[in-house]
Amino acid sequence: MRVGVIGMGDMGSGLARNLVKAGFQTSGYDLIPERNAALAERGGTPLNNVGEVGRASDAVYVMVMTGAETREVILGKGGLRDTLPQGGCVILTATIKPAEARDIGAALEGSGIRLIDSPVSGGYPGAQGGTLTMMAAAPDALLDEYAPVMQAVSANIHRVGTRPGDGQTVKACLQSLLGSMFSATFEAAALAAKAGVPGQVIYDVFSTSSGGCGLINNALEKIIDRQFEGTGSHINTMHKDLTISMDLGEELGVPLHTAAAAMQIFTAGRTKYPNGDNWICTRVIEDIVGAELHRAEAK
Repeated sequence: MRVGVIGMGDMGSGLARNLVKAGFQTSGYDLIPERNAALAERGGTPLNNVGEVGRASDAVYVMVMTGAETREVILGKGGLRDTLPQGGCVILTATIKPAEARDIGAALEGSGIRLIDSPVSGGYPGAQGGTLTMMAAAPDALLDEYAPVMQAVSANIHRVGTRPGDGQTVKACLQSLLGSMFSATFEAAALAAKAGVPGQVIYDVFSTSSGGCGLINNALEKIIDRQFEGTGSHINTMHKDLTISMDLGEELGVPLHTAAAAMQIFTAGRTKYPNGDNWICTRVIEDIVGAELHRAEAK
C-alpha cells in the first residue's frame, strides 16, 4: 500500500519515519523545503504539492495545524478529494474542531474518497517512536482495511466512533485534561522555586508519587533543565487545542473552569514567549515571583 503524509513538522515527520520503517512506499509534502529534504534522507519520496501526494497514494495522513489548512488540503482545488484514487482514504490526524471534521466528512460523501477521523496523542516522542495513541472514528470495515497503516505509527488504536467528528470530540475532552495538568505543573514548579526547593527534589518526589505520570514527569524535566525551546512541543499547538476544547464546552453548555484557567496560562506564555514550547509558561509565573526552578541537588 502507498501512503502519503501532508505536513511533516514535529508530528508528521514521525509518521513518515515510521511508515518508511514499516516498509510502506511513503511520499510526502510540506511547505518548508527542509522537511521535504529530511523525508528523502529517511527513505521517503518528497513531492511538489498536495495533489502529487494524492495521486501517488492509497491513503494519506493529514497532519497540519488548523481546520482551515485541513479543509484546503482535502477539499481545495487539486486537493486530496480531487487526486486520491477512487476508494482511497484520508486519515485525519490533525486536531481540529469536531464540527470542522463533520463538514469535511459531509463534503466527501459521494466522492469515492473515504475518511478516518483519528487525532492522536503522545506528542513528539510518541510520533517519532511510533507509539502514538489514536482516537479513530470510521466504520469498522474501513478501520480494519487500514489497520496496518495505522499500526505503523501507533501503539494504541482506540475505536471511539463511526462518524467524522467523533475522534475530534474525544481529543477535545482529552486536551482539556492535559492542558489543566500542564498548568498545575507549571504553578507547582514556580511555588517550589519561590520556596527554595531544588528541582531535583521536586522531580524525585512528584515522579514517584500518585501525581506522577509521563506528561508531568516530562514537563518537570524540561523545566528543571531549562529546556524551553526546540523540544518538539510548541506552545501554539496546545493553545490551539485548548481553544477547541473551550469552543466545544461553549457549544454544549459545559462549564470548563479548570481548562479555562489553563487557557489563560497558555495565552500568557504564548504572548510573552511566542517561540517557546509548552513548559515556557512556567517562566511567566517565575517572572512574577522572581525565582526559577533548577535541577540543583539539595545541599
